[in-house]
Amino acid sequence: MKPEVLAPAGDLECLRAAVENGADAVYFGVRRHNARARASNFAVEELADVFSYLHARGVKGYVAFNTLLFTHELAEAQATLETMARAGADAVILQDLGVARLVREISSDLPMHASTQTTTTCAEEIEAIRDLGFERVILARELSIREIRRIGEKTTVPLEVFVHGALCVAYSGQCLTSEALGGRSANRGACAQACRQPYDLIVDGRKKEMGERRYLLSPQDLAAVDLVPELVAAGVAALKIEGRLKTPEYVAATTAAYRRAVDGHAELSREEERTLRQVFSRGFSHGFLSGTDHQALVDGVSPKKRGLFLGRVERMDDRRVRLRLENPVKPGDGVCFDFGDPEADEAGGRVYEVKPLGRQVELAFGADLDWSKVHVGDRVWKTDDPAINRRLRATFEGLQRRVSVDALMEGRAGEPLRLTLCDGHRRVTIESEGRLEIARARPLTVAYLREHLGRLGATPFELRELDVRLEGEVILPVSQINQMRRRASEELESARRAAPVRVVREGALARLRTESREPVAPMAELVVLCRSMEQMRIALAEGCRTIELDFEDVRPYRDAVAEVRERGAWVALAPPRVHKLGEEGVLRFIASCLPNAVLARNLMHVRFFRDLGRIGDFSLNVANDLTVRWAMDQGLTRYVPAYDLSIEQMEDLLRATAPAWAEVVVHQHMPMFHMEHCVFAAFLTRGHDCTNCGRPCDVRQVRLRDWTGHEHPVKADVGCRNTVYNAVPQSASPYIRRLSALGVRWFRVELLLHGPDETRRLIRGYREVLEGRGDGRVLWEDLNASDYVGVTRGPLAE
Repeated sequence: MKPEVLAPAGDLECLRAAVENGADAVYFGVRRHNARARASNFAVEELADVFSYLHARGVKGYVAFNTLLFTHELAEAQATLETMARAGADAVILQDLGVARLVREISSDLPMHASTQTTTTCAEEIEAIRDLGFERVILARELSIREIRRIGEKTTVPLEVFVHGALCVAYSGQCLTSEALGGRSANRGACAQACRQPYDLIVDGRKKEMGERRYLLSPQDLAAVDLVPELVAAGVAALKIEGRLKTPEYVAATTAAYRRAVDGHAELSREEERTLRQVFSRGFSHGFLSGTDHQALVDGVSPKKRGLFLGRVERMDDRRVRLRLENPVKPGDGVCFDFGDPEADEAGGRVYEVKPLGRQVELAFGADLDWSKVHVGDRVWKTDDPAINRRLRATFEGLQRRVSVDALMEGRAGEPLRLTLCDGHRRVTIESEGRLEIARARPLTVAYLREHLGRLGATPFELRELDVRLEGEVILPVSQINQMRRRASEELESARRAAPVRVVREGALARLRTESREPVAPMAELVVLCRSMEQMRIALAEGCRTIELDFEDVRPYRDAVAEVRERGAWVALAPPRVHKLGEEGVLRFIASCLPNAVLARNLMHVRFFRDLGRIGDFSLNVANDLTVRWAMDQGLTRYVPAYDLSIEQMEDLLRATAPAWAEVVVHQHMPMFHMEHCVFAAFLTRGHDCTNCGRPCDVRQVRLRDWTGHEHPVKADVGCRNTVYNAVPQSASPYIRRLSALGVRWFRVELLLHGPDETRRLIRGYREVLEGRGDGRVLWEDLNASDYVGVTRGPLAE
């Protein structure tokens, strides 16, 4: 079975480009609550017309509602979801698991697709998602085809895979960088693309010279046309093209390329590849689909769309440059000159003349080019090709895509002529106003009827098969035949456009909120998350009774648990944040250490550690009361609220649920990027993956210095996944009294690279505030003054 070609649409023009270039389905967002807030998107009031247009042409439409929602937004979300269901959405794409419960309560037959923002990487997580009613899963982009095939063998849930477009360096749904650095949540559709910024590599305290490689977290774009046969063989149900912020020309070109690949033409011609690079490209790679290759994912030279590389300037003279041409160029094309600093203002202009000179060509420019910014040795890129744009626009500026229909003509003399049109799913039958008569001359023939029934130009149909079952030689005026064609096509089109009949149950949110379970609130407790044995021992010496351990290397966990238990304290262990097939041994080892609980950081952990206490950690993205109820229904001991919440949103959440269920992080270096991309392997070795990198992460200390001068620590976990932590700590100490008054009893302080003195100071400072002997505002001011990078309130800031 052929996989679905699924194209993006940021606006109506992109929607038409996708439809006319062969998309089986299109995905798009409404103007609130989708992961591409900067796209034009669609008004809720437009949805009925959008689905009518799509369904008339045999195309499905999926609405991206794939962000976290806060408690106060759920009533509005309920109304929007009810409209989607009534308008005929073929599916809604979700990240928030609480919102999935809301959708299912609103309508039992509105399909749900789990967004890549759910960070789904294994079959066990898919089964947990299926339990919520999801009918399709969009897998994380960090999986290889081999891993995808193995997942498919363990589940019957259809799998959707990204095959083209921009790649996030971090796992989708697990990137907190925009939130940490700018208060813009990627989980809310407001990614600031910090991965496209330049970083210096600081190794063991010294800057490593990287030459032109400054964009250490900016992946090349994904392009997998040539891998389509392998993806088909792996059983993938849908091939997804990224690009709701891209142009209609991009949508047209990419959709057409993957349509051809799915139909059996996966080998691109040179011209087709140039077109794909021209419409948008930061350079192409297979991403992770062909397996991990840390030398190929990020080239580090530029984060920008470049187009086609033409060559390097070899000579300049009188508004002309000479170069050895590597791709075609012609008068009217737009080019830019790249001298190796993407942050600088580059020169660009339109080509005025192209003059062949042996092995070189000479390009002439008009007065619009700033020659002070052009240098011998500059790279020259073709950034715009008007001819390609015109060709692509011609593919969607008129009605071209049609649905094939079959026609049946039946009748005998003295009865009306009957016409049935069928599109494979629906059929309509109409009769002529007049009756058939015996023909004295020129009776109705198959050729004659095909000629007149085939005139479907103003409709979305084209005639495929015609079956004529007339008894004897009969005749009917051509005007009646034409009228029958018009009536039948109108009725069939109306049937196709009609929204499916769905039962929409109003009041869903109120029903889901009727349950209330108030656990007995214990005394306020300081929870200390330690990342080394030294920190753990200091915390125990300071009298801490609740310890959480998050070590890069899990092997010391057994001894650590024994030591904590020996001191009479309670201990929880953190498994790696992402789980893939074949990594169950790590989880079994953690369970064998017999902690009091584990920090459940993904859905695999929620299911695997059922026999232990489980704390739903921040990476489960619990941001509203419905998601809290889902989490606690899984048998969790408590949960950590998502890091996207402001203090007001946190208070709304706590008021709507049992506050004692929450473990609030009050001090941390926020984990910004969590990624399969390994900075250690990519830039300190020539290794492609963990099998041949030499594991520099075991012996080197690495930080990334950003554009403000802050140096963010990079740590690698047991699965070789990197986390980049914010250099600037975040403290919620000014809000502890407010949170405690609401009934919060678990307050977590997370340590990172803290030495003994810093560890003691933090534990003592927060304990004094919790016990009422200290002022949270004073503690915040002390921390801000004593740390050379200061401290922030992070997303909690009012």
